[in-house]
Amino acid sequence: MGKTNEVIKKINEKYEKLSKGQKKLADYIIKNYDKAAFLTAAKLGGLVGVSESTVVRFAMNLGYQGYPDFQKALEEMVRNKLNSIQRMEVAYGRISQSEILSTVLQSDAEKIKLTLENMDEMAFETAIDILLNARHIYVLGIRSCMPLANFLSFYLNMLFDNVHLIQTSSASEIFEQMIRIGEEDAIIGISFPRYSMRTLKAMEFANNRNAKVITLTDSIHSPMNLYSSCNLIARSDMASIVDSLVAPLSVINALVVALCMKKQKEVVNTLETLEKIWDEYQVYSNDEINVVEDKIILKDPYLEN
Repeated sequence: MGKTNEVIKKINEKYEKLSKGQKKLADYIIKNYDKAAFLTAAKLGGLVGVSESTVVRFAMNLGYQGYPDFQKALEEMVRNKLNSIQRMEVAYGRISQSEILSTVLQSDAEKIKLTLENMDEMAFETAIDILLNARHIYVLGIRSCMPLANFLSFYLNMLFDNVHLIQTSSASEIFEQMIRIGEEDAIIGISFPRYSMRTLKAMEFANNRNAKVITLTDSIHSPMNLYSSCNLIARSDMASIVDSLVAPLSVINALVVALCMKKQKEVVNTLETLEKIWDEYQVYSNDEINVVEDKIILKDPYLEN
């Protein structure tokens, strides 16, 4: 039996000797391993109706060092076994059209909750300090992570004058844009399954240059953490054809707000300068919607006298 079925194989071998509570766990995991892979021991126990300690003992009875080791095996099973179409079928194959909206939004809300419960606050504070003290800040996200990188760099530019959004379609372009990165600099690499080898190589390059490396990824077991000194973990929805990046975006929002609190004076100065520029160059004057006494007035320069 292949590696992808390692967990199921161990459960089947031990099943008869498991306690009643552990058999309930085994039954749930066999049917819902794609969900169990991203649950804490306490959350999994709560869903099944057993204690957190029962979950931990169950993992150890199967031969794992502890629950994190067991969870890692489950995550590998999900990644290796399910392609995009199968993920969609697992997640949404049994729900009706009318349930899709509530199901997807509730799933996203759950990802944020899990991210909050498992966030390493020390790592978050470390990331803030790294960014505040960096000579240059590089931001990298590829494919579906590109919008996250764009969003983060947009707001970092409001706070710092040394932000570089790496925009690329090839590995060589990445290294060309990072050629001057050094020990006084920082890079934020954003990657979620399926992981980007180009992002990983960029982080390896930055690490070799002694730059500070921050990751935003989905698991402590993510390959993105190989070269990072600071890991920010946010849950993404793997059991879907569409990547759920709601939780990672929330972590990015928290980063930006925390940095704004540290650099309030700079933020005010930047916004005041931008307001003057917008006004002077009429950036918004011909492209805005005004609300006056609950009526919407559209400003169109071609209709004005």
